[in-house]
Amino acid sequence: MEAIGRLVAGIVHDFNNMLQAVMCHTQFLLSKLDEDNPGWKHAYEIDRLAHRTAELIHKLLVFSRNQDIRPRPINLNQLIDNMRDMICRIIGEDIQCTFYLDDNLWNINADASHIEQIIMNLIVNARDAMPHGGKLSIETKNVEINEAYASTHLIKVGAYVMLTISDTGIGMGEEVKQHSFEPFFTTKRNGTGLGLSTVYGIVKQYGGYIFVYSEINKGTTFKIYLPKGERISICQMQCGKTEPTLKGKETILVVEDEEAVREILVEMLKELGYKVIEAKNGKEGLNIAKVHSGNIDVILTDIIMPHMDGKGFIKQIRDLYPDMKVIYMSGYPRNMVLENNSNVTFIQKPFTTHQLSTKLRHILEGSP
Repeated sequence: MEAIGRLVAGIVHDFNNMLQAVMCHTQFLLSKLDEDNPGWKHAYEIDRLAHRTAELIHKLLVFSRNQDIRPRPINLNQLIDNMRDMICRIIGEDIQCTFYLDDNLWNINADASHIEQIIMNLIVNARDAMPHGGKLSIETKNVEINEAYASTHLIKVGAYVMLTISDTGIGMGEEVKQHSFEPFFTTKRNGTGLGLSTVYGIVKQYGGYIFVYSEINKGTTFKIYLPKGERISICQMQCGKTEPTLKGKETILVVEDEEAVREILVEMLKELGYKVIEAKNGKEGLNIAKVHSGNIDVILTDIIMPHMDGKGFIKQIRDLYPDMKVIYMSGYPRNMVLENNSNVTFIQKPFTTHQLSTKLRHILEGSP
C-alpha cells in the first residue's frame, strides 16, 4: 500500500503541475475576454473541466491516503442531492433507489471529496450485491448518542449525523462480516479489497464510527456516524466565489522549475500589479536574491526542484534575510512535503488566480 501510495502521489504531482499551467492560461483568457466574445465560452469550458479534473485528482489521493485534508462545514443532504444522478446511473435500472433525508440535518466538518468517496464505495458494493435487481435506500438523520447506547455499541457519547445505506442483496455471513474492513479482503472475483478499508479509514479520520449489519439472502446495512459540525450560512458558501481578485504592487521572486508554469505565473502576477523576478531553481533564486538591488517582499517557491530544492533554498535565504516572507507551492499535498512545518504558508497546485492573490495579501499584510 505504501508503494502504491507513493506511485499515485508522484503521478498526481505531475498532473497538478500541468493543470496549474492550463488553469492559469484559461483564467488569464477569461479576464481578457467579454462574455459575448465567441471564444469566452470555450475558455470557460476548459477552465470548468480543469477544475473538475483537479477534484478527480484529489479523490485519487484519498485512495493513496496521501491527501492534504481540507475539512469544512458541509451538509450531507446537499452533497447527496448533487450525487443523485450519478448514483442512479451506477446502480442501473434494475435497482430501485429511495432517499430518506432529514430536513433539518446538521452539518459535518469534512472534505466533501472524502464523503463522496465513502458513498460511492458503498453504492458500488450494494449494486454488486444485487446482480438481479433489488432495493437500495439512503438515509440521513441527526442522532444523539447517550451513555446507555454508547456503552453497548463502542461509540462515544455525543451528537452525530448518521448516514445509512441499505440494500436487499445477497448479504454477508458472520465470518465475512468480521473481515469486511480489512485491506485486500474481498469476496469478489475481480475485487481489490480496498473499497471498505478506504471507507473505514476515512470515517476514522474524522472521528466517526461505522457499523455493518448483514444477513445472508436478506441484505446489508452500513451505518456511519460522523460528529456534528459547524453551521454554515449561504453567504459563507457563496462569498468565496464572488470576491474580487486582490492586487498589489510589491516585488515577488518566483522560483519554479517547470517553464510552462513559471511563465504563466509571472504573467499572472504582473497582471495583478506586482513586480516579478523569476528563477528556474533554488540555486538560481539564491544568486538572484544576493545581487538584487531592491527589496524582495515575498518569495513564491516550488518545493521539488533540481539542483537545489525549495526548502534548501529558503534555509539559505533565511541566513541572509531572516524575516523574508515565503509561500511554498507544490503539486504534492502539504503533508508529503512539509510534514513538520505547520507554521509555513503553503498553497497546493493547481490553484486559481483568486486563491493565490488572497494568499499573497494575507502574508504581505500579516493576516492569519
